[in-house]
Amino acid sequence: MCGTRLYFLAVLSGLAASGVLRVSGMRVYTSGDMEAVNGTDVRLKCTFQSSSPITPSTLTITWSFRPLGTGREESVFYYHTRPYPPPEGRFRKRVVWAGDVMGRDASIIVREAKFTYNGTFSCQVKNPPDVYGNTGEVRLRVVTTASFSDLLILALAIGGAIAAVVILLIIIVSCRRCRRKRQRQEVNEEAPQKKRKDPTVCHPSRAVHLYLSEPSLEIDSSDGMISEASTKDPSSSEEEERSSDEEGGNSD
Repeated sequence: MCGTRLYFLAVLSGLAASGVLRVSGMRVYTSGDMEAVNGTDVRLKCTFQSSSPITPSTLTITWSFRPLGTGREESVFYYHTRPYPPPEGRFRKRVVWAGDVMGRDASIIVREAKFTYNGTFSCQVKNPPDVYGNTGEVRLRVVTTASFSDLLILALAIGGAIAAVVILLIIIVSCRRCRRKRQRQEVNEEAPQKKRKDPTVCHPSRAVHLYLSEPSLEIDSSDGMISEASTKDPSSSEEEERSSDEEGGNSD
């Protein structure tokens, strides 16, 4: 009897090791508690893990909703090879597929959340032969304004982005200044030093007036009058004397 039991256990162990017998199991993961501002879109995240290979033709995803307090459960979304939004009910034209089957993502987007969406959203995934497993739940709470924690996170994100941009600009400006300063130093080292000119020294071409002789004074002995000496060119005076002699000869 004991030998028969041992033989039976050995056979089961061999089948399990060879993969003939496989324990099915589907694991679904959701974000748990979520908060959305009234009138905004909210993404309900749902991912899954299956022990079997993903088969898009047989895999199914079902989303349902159970409101707070009393109320019946209603269908929200269904997926089988393609999305099937609800044709009626409170979620009609309000749910969009946002998942990827091959990426093991079964998320959806609920548009323009309302206060009537306060409740629990359930995500169930089946991938035959993995048809048994847990059901993921998302507890949504629709509020008038964002909570302090959300505002704080948003403010920190915006402040961090602004600080990063300012630091980047400071680094760029500093690098440019250092580069310009280095270029100026190189130019100053390579350029020959020019001799400084004496501002009191004039260029010869600009000092012609310094060579002009000033008119001298002559005293006429006949009448004692003082007259200015002629500054005419000697050649011009000789020509005048010749012309006067010629005129005198002609008169004779």
